[in-house]
Amino acid sequence: MKGEVRLDGVGKSFGDVAVLKDVNLQINPGEFFSLLGPSGSGKTTTLRIIAGLETATEGTVLLDGRDATLLPPGDRDVAMVFQSYALYPHMSVFDNIAFPLKMIRTPAGEIDATVREAAARVRIGHLLARRPGQLSGGQQQRCALARAIVRKPALFLLDEPLSNLDAKLRVETRVELKRLQRSLGVTAVYVTHDQEEAMSLSDRMAIFMDGRIVQIGAPEEVFSRPATVEVAAFLGNPPMNVLPASVAEGRVTLGDAAIEFPTLRALGSREIVLGIRPSEVQLDEEGLPATVTLCEVLGEEVIVDLDLGGQLLRVKCPGRTRIAEGERVHARIDPAKVHVFDRATGGRIGT
Repeated sequence: MKGEVRLDGVGKSFGDVAVLKDVNLQINPGEFFSLLGPSGSGKTTTLRIIAGLETATEGTVLLDGRDATLLPPGDRDVAMVFQSYALYPHMSVFDNIAFPLKMIRTPAGEIDATVREAAARVRIGHLLARRPGQLSGGQQQRCALARAIVRKPALFLLDEPLSNLDAKLRVETRVELKRLQRSLGVTAVYVTHDQEEAMSLSDRMAIFMDGRIVQIGAPEEVFSRPATVEVAAFLGNPPMNVLPASVAEGRVTLGDAAIEFPTLRALGSREIVLGIRPSEVQLDEEGLPATVTLCEVLGEEVIVDLDLGGQLLRVKCPGRTRIAEGERVHARIDPAKVHVFDRATGGRIGT
């Protein structure tokens, strides 16, 4: 099966600015793999290097075991869907989809059948006579997808293809996109800054921060065991609370508050960061005293901001929770649910 991608020590600089640093990555055939990270983290540059639209300053790009580092895009057996869709406004939907086939001189009779098959897969077979300006955003996106799959490439590259759609359509389209990728059996590499998209679509994902990959894994693995403070603070809605603290003989000090953590006794005395998901904090009669500073009512849930010993602690509560700003409450943190990171390196400590 085709569609394997391997990046070995890939770096990219624009002048004196290094935008990618020692990127090492293997994507398996048939995998839906996401490159996730904040804006400017290097994920789109990585995708463009795989596509051949940018050349790596250092390192090697291997496609199906073949050195493709310097291969032009047309020789890579890849198709790309851009954020802007990049459709030709003067062409019909049919001609937009057919364009890649005409470029490789596919016989006219074969083009007609192949275009109609691709259009049917993304459910725009009834729109082939229209021009892009007569389509909705969602229909334009499907046209771009059909044009990408029409040549049946080994590798399907997508650069934030859903970002121009409204929230409801994004959810509907990502379900269809995953179904399409599975039915084609093609490898997909998907760039996004939207963690919900990456979590729902991916078999595995790479988290980019400041031009480096900081963690690779299945979505549930990355979410449940973030490798660094940066990843912990990036993933989740709202993201994990990351609280600077110190530990000594199993006693953790958080600002003005202290908690007994016998499981951390082996750490001795050191500076740490505690990570705790907002959904894992309980408001009840026991726990650390805190003051409510803000409540965000979001229908099925309420996000409560607490001042805990001078630090911000966010708590996710059921929608029926009624709590007032300025109210004094107690926040109970279960030691078994806490993630611990080294303050100096930002790396995870323990399991």
